[in-house]
Amino acid sequence: MKFRVDRDVLAEAVTWTARSLSPRPPVPVLSGLLIKAEGGMVSIASFDYEISARLQIPADVSEEGTILVSGRLLADICRSLPSAPVEVGTDGTKVTLTCRSSRFHLATMPVADYPELPPLPEISGVVDGDAFAQAISQVIIAASRDDTLPILTGVRMEIEDGMITLLSTDRYRLALRELPWRPVNPGISTSALVKAKTLNEVAKTLGGSGELSLALSENSELIGFESGGRRTTSLLVDGDYPKIRSLFPENTPIHATVETSVLVEAVRRVSLVAERNTPVRLAFTDGQLTLDAGTGEDAQASEALEAALVGDEITVAFNPHYLSEGLSAFDTKYVRFSFTTPPKPAVLTGQDDLAGEDRSDYRYLLMPVRLPNQ
Repeated sequence: MKFRVDRDVLAEAVTWTARSLSPRPPVPVLSGLLIKAEGGMVSIASFDYEISARLQIPADVSEEGTILVSGRLLADICRSLPSAPVEVGTDGTKVTLTCRSSRFHLATMPVADYPELPPLPEISGVVDGDAFAQAISQVIIAASRDDTLPILTGVRMEIEDGMITLLSTDRYRLALRELPWRPVNPGISTSALVKAKTLNEVAKTLGGSGELSLALSENSELIGFESGGRRTTSLLVDGDYPKIRSLFPENTPIHATVETSVLVEAVRRVSLVAERNTPVRLAFTDGQLTLDAGTGEDAQASEALEAALVGDEITVAFNPHYLSEGLSAFDTKYVRFSFTTPPKPAVLTGQDDLAGEDRSDYRYLLMPVRLPNQ
């Protein structure tokens, strides 16, 4: 095998594919990247039995062939090369990279031992990549990071005709985000449970490439994503996701609206004195929100902000980390807190205008911390 390609193109392609490599591969060959040069194109692929990644780049191919080489080492080498064309060729069981005066020799692994990559399922529809990336960033904050509960580390995708609903929870909060898409078959009704980590990688690396194709069949164990000549597949998380939609209250007689950026900064400041597992208290009164944290002889902090309140005055307390993450997920000028009666969960929604209606496409439900007098 022998080909020549621009260093930046090669480095970016190898780095993207190597992101899917497992830090602890089940077998040594899965630490490698499968590189195939054929017909003026070079394909680079990775696979760990759960996630696969594959792309193609144009190259000056003078000798076709396939090699398997250590992915992370190759990525480090490609990023360190000078900005000039790179020649890649094989010499027996070695692969050589030459770039100006730099030359590297790497051992190859047996291609025959590499498993066959799973095919991309049939394309189910197309979604705007930027909108999908934003939606993922809003819901993954509520996904559990506890691997002992694998179901809760996933994001549930519910697809009904032209709408995708993303749901996540870690039992203390939940996030729901709706976004439109264009299905191949109108009337489609299906669902999938995908690891939040996988969706985060897809959003970061494919979301900015324009339209993103989703590949999912109801009877498949795989979901696939494709954009800009790059494709990723992932095994779905097995298990029944809890029915969390019912946790959103039907009626919320109390709601308060606060400017988002001002509240984010205020929560950050008062949280400085909140020790581990110590909540931040929010007291909503007519025209004002008072935040305070810290108790007794320890450090204390308080801050008052303008707020528009509808309904009875209310005081609640939240985990500061969960509150900050939720607030930071909103891109609207205002955020609305909707309440029933403490200590029932509060629902946060975005609001463009102080006197306008809130938006229901993104909802963040947060369990309050019980106060001593509640």
